[in-house]
Amino acid sequence: MSTLAYQRIPLWTDVPREQWETYRWQMTHRIQTVDQLRQVIRLTPDEQAAVTRPSGRFVMAIPPYWASLMDPEDPTCPIRRQAVPVNDEYVLSPNDMIDPLGEDSHMPVPGLVHRYPDRVLLLVVEVCAMYCRFCTRSRVVGTTAGYSRSANIDQAVDYIRKHRRIRDVLISGGDPLTLSDDRLDHILTQLRSIPHIEFIRIGTRNPVTLPFRVTESLCAVLKKHKPIWMSVHFNHPKEVTPEVQRACGMLADSGVPLGSQTVLLKGINDRPAIMKKLFHQLLKTRVRPYYIYQCDPVKGTAHFRTPVAAGVQIVEKLRGHTTGYAVPTFVVDGPGGGGKIPVMPNYVVSHKDGVLVLRNFAGKLFTYKEEPGPERTPADVLEPSYALSR
Repeated sequence: MSTLAYQRIPLWTDVPREQWETYRWQMTHRIQTVDQLRQVIRLTPDEQAAVTRPSGRFVMAIPPYWASLMDPEDPTCPIRRQAVPVNDEYVLSPNDMIDPLGEDSHMPVPGLVHRYPDRVLLLVVEVCAMYCRFCTRSRVVGTTAGYSRSANIDQAVDYIRKHRRIRDVLISGGDPLTLSDDRLDHILTQLRSIPHIEFIRIGTRNPVTLPFRVTESLCAVLKKHKPIWMSVHFNHPKEVTPEVQRACGMLADSGVPLGSQTVLLKGINDRPAIMKKLFHQLLKTRVRPYYIYQCDPVKGTAHFRTPVAAGVQIVEKLRGHTTGYAVPTFVVDGPGGGGKIPVMPNYVVSHKDGVLVLRNFAGKLFTYKEEPGPERTPADVLEPSYALSR
C-alpha cells in the first residue's frame, strides 16, 4: 500500500504530497488525541475508553503515515493493533514486570546498560516516532528520563572509554533516529574516537513507522562513520510498503548492513505463513531476518504474549521450507536480565557413544557417526549440549 492512501482520509486531503513526505511534518502532526484518532478510524468503545483513560496510560503517538496504513473499519488490523490503545493494556498479569530485561539493575551510569562483558546498550533518547503498545521500555519511553541529556551521554561515553573490554555499542532509546543528523553525528564521532570500539549498531523502528526520516543527509552521516550496522524492527508484511523499501534501499546503498528484529505478537504475526511472507519481503528489501523475540512480560502486554511453543513452531515451519537467510533466531530475553536465550526445535533425537540420530525438517531420521579421537581426560573436553526444548 502506498501512502497515497492518506488522500482517502479527510483529515489530510489538503496536505501536499511534498509536505506529507517529510519527517518534520509527520512528527508535528502525530495523532495524540481521541478527536484526531476519530477522524482516521471508526473507534470501538473499547479503543475510545482506553485512549481517554485519565491516568496510568502509556503515551500514544501515531504518525499520519502509519495511520494511513490502518484499516479504519477493522479493529483487528495488525497495523492498527500495534498503535491504538485498548483496555487490555490495563489488565495486569502476575507475570508482568516494569523492567522485564533488568536493564536498570545493569546500568552503571544513566542510560548505559552493561550486561555482557564486551558490549553495551547506549540509550540516547526517550522519544519514538510511534509508541508501540507492547514497548519493552514503556517505563521510560515517552517520559523525561533524561537519557538524551548531553551530560548523561558524555558520562556514558566516558565509561565506555575507560572499559577497554567493550568492543560493541548498540545505540537505542527510544529511537535514535528521532535525533537530528547533527546530534547523531556527534554521538557517533564520540564513539569512533575510542580505539577499542570495533562495532557500532543502531536499533530503530523509524524506517518502518516513519520512513521519510531516511534522507540523503542521514545516509551521509552513517556513511561517514561506516560501518554502522542497523537493526530495524518489523512485525508484519503490511509494514513493507514502497516507502519503507525506498528507505531501506537508501540505507543499504549507503553501506549499512540491515537486520530485522521481530516481536512475536498474538493475533498479529503468530502464524508461520505470516512470518514467512514477512521474511521473504524483507530479503527482497535487502534486510536479513535476524531475531524473533518472544514478547517480553512488560506491564500491560499479556494480551500480546503467545506461548513460547508458537515461536518454536514458526522456526520449525521455516527451517528447510525456505532459504536459510529467511530463518531468524527465536529468542526469549531472560526476565530479570538473563539476556537473549535461543529457543529452537529439537533436531537431535539421541546422542550416545558417538552416534547421533538426527531429525530433518521433513521428520525423517538420519544417523551421523562421529570419528573416534585420541584418548582424552574429562578435563580436556566439554560435552556438547543441544537445545531440546520444543
